[in-house]
Amino acid sequence: MSDLSAHPDNLAGLEERLRQDLSWLELPAKSWVPMRDVNGRQVVDVVVIGGGMAGLVASGMLKRLGVANHLVLDKAVAGQEGPWVTFARMRTLRSPKQLTGPAMGLPALTFRAYYEARFGREAWVVLDRAPREIWMDYLIWYRKVLELPVRNGVSVDSIIPREDGMLDITCHEGSDEEIIVARHVVLATGRDGLGGPFVPEIAKSIDRRFWAHTADEIDFGSLRGKRVGVIGAGASAMDNAASALEAGAARLDMFVRRKTLPAINKFTGIGSQGVVHGFAGLPDEWKWRFLNYAMGQQTPPPRLSVLRVSAFEHAHLHLDSPINVLRQEGDHIVVTTPRGSYSIDFLIFGTGFKIDLANRPELASFEPHIRLWRDRFATPPSMANGELEGSPDLGEAFEFLEKAPGSCPTLSKIHCFNFPATLSHGKLTGDIPAISEGADRLTRGIARSLFVEDREAHFANLQAFDTPELLGDEWAEDDTGTLSELTSQRN
Repeated sequence: MSDLSAHPDNLAGLEERLRQDLSWLELPAKSWVPMRDVNGRQVVDVVVIGGGMAGLVASGMLKRLGVANHLVLDKAVAGQEGPWVTFARMRTLRSPKQLTGPAMGLPALTFRAYYEARFGREAWVVLDRAPREIWMDYLIWYRKVLELPVRNGVSVDSIIPREDGMLDITCHEGSDEEIIVARHVVLATGRDGLGGPFVPEIAKSIDRRFWAHTADEIDFGSLRGKRVGVIGAGASAMDNAASALEAGAARLDMFVRRKTLPAINKFTGIGSQGVVHGFAGLPDEWKWRFLNYAMGQQTPPPRLSVLRVSAFEHAHLHLDSPINVLRQEGDHIVVTTPRGSYSIDFLIFGTGFKIDLANRPELASFEPHIRLWRDRFATPPSMANGELEGSPDLGEAFEFLEKAPGSCPTLSKIHCFNFPATLSHGKLTGDIPAISEGADRLTRGIARSLFVEDREAHFANLQAFDTPELLGDEWAEDDTGTLSELTSQRN
């Protein structure tokens, strides 16, 4: 038997360590939610949509709390969930390597434990940040060792409220359609979970073959020898610019509205457990003040991403250069800014994402009823912010709230565990640092809701429980009678 006090130097040893830790903590908890069925079909207590990092830790926490009857659906093939090996084009994660992320407080489940078990402690010491491909390997391992119920290749078409208070989830796996009946749904759908990629209206003035968004699939090999433009200078814009240059682009022009690049990551600077656990308790005006200020300052691109681009002499940064005009000229386009015009063969929009519920057909039945922050809070005149105004107003377990109370009670069974939850709960859903704390808050709320809803069944179980603690032989007989007689008299 291995020495569990020593740090495992291979994955098999680490997995044994994790099993022992879970055993010592009596995890996962026993299943306790009463089973339900509808017309002979078993009801799923919780369906998690999205099998990326957020979906996996949500599943891990549900299992940990004894909500065993749950399911995770992801449209990607296994091993390609989330952005890490698809449209994420950075070399390494942007977060510091030591953050515990989705580990749920279990040391043997951390990325550090995984990395050291694969590559050794010395490799960890010299590592700057986690390579994104190895981070994806870690999430694949995480899913495996926790035995999480993920189904791949399944796309969700619609979520429909039922008269019995549950939800019908219509989904497709290949050409096969299926309807899953669920009591709760968790949207672990990432950055664009309530909308999609944002591109300015000016993009419509040119043919689609001339441009892409950073979230699109891009054949960078086809850009070899081409003149490439990038709009924006955030992290994704820089990473896509670097990918084009490394693929052999002949020239790279980055167009940035700002006069200078932001240099300070404000939210990283104030990161603490106080922010993690305290943000949700702030008054509305203070939540708005914090996020409006941080968004106004913007997040700088990582230094290494900028250096990756600036290393190429034929990369050009154009500050104070908003796009005034885009026009096609034969086989290329011309980008015009206040500082000049530039001939471009292909343009990449690094313009982020937007919240737009109309963009999510699976939520069409609920969209008119979802309360947004503009319905909750009067925006201060000096702090107008369209993104914040369009953010969903969420309850304590990330559940949607009704715009008109009583209009759609089933809405509370859908939980928004993705980036647009930030204004209601803080940064607990879209980034690595506090994802476990977010999943803990989410799943404890779901567990509470399930128990309260099933209270009659649990009370019946309480009444029916008849395993005796005392067997009648614990005390010698005296003149007042046997203990068994006394016990029976009391009962």
